Amino acid sequence: MTHMSVSGDSTIGDALLAGIDGSEIYALASQIFPICRSITGEGVRKTLANLGRILTLRLTEIPSGTPVFDWTIPREWTIRQAYIEDDAGRRVVDFRNNPLHVLNYSLPIRARLPLAELKKHIHTIAAQPTLIPYRTSYYAEQWGFCMAHALFEALHETHYNVVIDAALADGHLTYGEFFHRGASDNEVLLSAHICHPGQANDNCSGLALLSHLGARLSRQRTRYSYRIVFAPGTIGALAWLASNETGAARRIKHGLVLSCVGDSGGPTYKKTRRGNCFIDRVMVHVLMHASKTTTVLDFSPFGYDERQYCSPGFDLAVGLFQRSRFGSFPEYHTSADNLDLIGPEHLATSYRILCTAIDIIENDGRFLNLMPKGEPQLGRRGLYASLGGDPKAADTNLAMLWVLNMSDAKHSLLDIAERAGTPFSTIAEAARLLERHGLLQALPEAEPAN
Repeated sequence: MTHMSVSGDSTIGDALLAGIDGSEIYALASQIFPICRSITGEGVRKTLANLGRILTLRLTEIPSGTPVFDWTIPREWTIRQAYIEDDAGRRVVDFRNNPLHVLNYSLPIRARLPLAELKKHIHTIAAQPTLIPYRTSYYAEQWGFCMAHALFEALHETHYNVVIDAALADGHLTYGEFFHRGASDNEVLLSAHICHPGQANDNCSGLALLSHLGARLSRQRTRYSYRIVFAPGTIGALAWLASNETGAARRIKHGLVLSCVGDSGGPTYKKTRRGNCFIDRVMVHVLMHASKTTTVLDFSPFGYDERQYCSPGFDLAVGLFQRSRFGSFPEYHTSADNLDLIGPEHLATSYRILCTAIDIIENDGRFLNLMPKGEPQLGRRGLYASLGGDPKAADTNLAMLWVLNMSDAKHSLLDIAERAGTPFSTIAEAARLLERHGLLQALPEAEPAN
């Protein structure tokens, strides 16, 4: 087994985790949170510029009107200001206070309207009367506002001045990529959508976490190559796939989409379309040992960009990792998905989970027991630790026995960890120890079946 990242008993997971407490991830999420984003436009480019201060990004811009499979890159949306003002000059809604106040991709309007007509263009959530909903209209041309239902109910009968200073014009869709070259051309894809405004968990959390992970990966020697994609939801992932159909997409062996990784819920994993890929096994193993509140979901063609990567024409081994499941927490797609919802400690836990998964991807391998007839005498080699005074002794002893018993050139370390119900790190540590004492032989690295 080759440890590509660091020497000795440290692993790439250890290197990626060193010194991380979540505060730097939270700081970056806070920095990009106020930016008004959409599926195109300056908000996306400004966000990518902020992420680009953390890691090196290559930007791709695809012109409006470009076909991407059954879709077409839309016109670029620009928003400058928007408000609703009553006859007394009081602004009851102002885009400057919250980007959610405008229907994302709204057409421009400048008019004086009676209340009855204005109400047809206002979106609220009656069940959550104090919250502003997040609503979009990317592919149906209309104008509109979003506001708290309690304020909507308080609007009085009068005429209102309505202004949405916006424009839809030919431009570009922009996405960003980070690439870290490993020893192999085979790639691990990590992807996060970059289009949502005013949503801290969904998905400033994913953008910030992957930015810091990429920056640390860039300093490591790895077995796999790693590609991080920051793209607008759906249309951005489709654009990336269309641009890379005969290139990078064919080199993706394992992958994850990240969203909603900054809150205290979950964790949650949604499996790939095939449901039994190596990344599915890795994530289920990691999460089951990480938390008693883990939820594992079967694949469904609804959610985030995993459904594009897993579409039958590509069928990539890409799952979805979250804390709280999308659509299941009350703050989802509302103004309550703010910086108070996410926390450094939760971001740190999500980061740790991802690093543990990468550690397995990098270090899984097969061994051959060089003394397979009966158990070798571990005690005389100083390997069989006394149970007195070492709380980990029993786990270490049992892990070594599992590794010796199943190292028959057929089973990988992940196979053994799953069978033993033991964290991969414990099994891998036992294997390294046994290898150093001449009891195991590492076999040539084989690509895990995905």
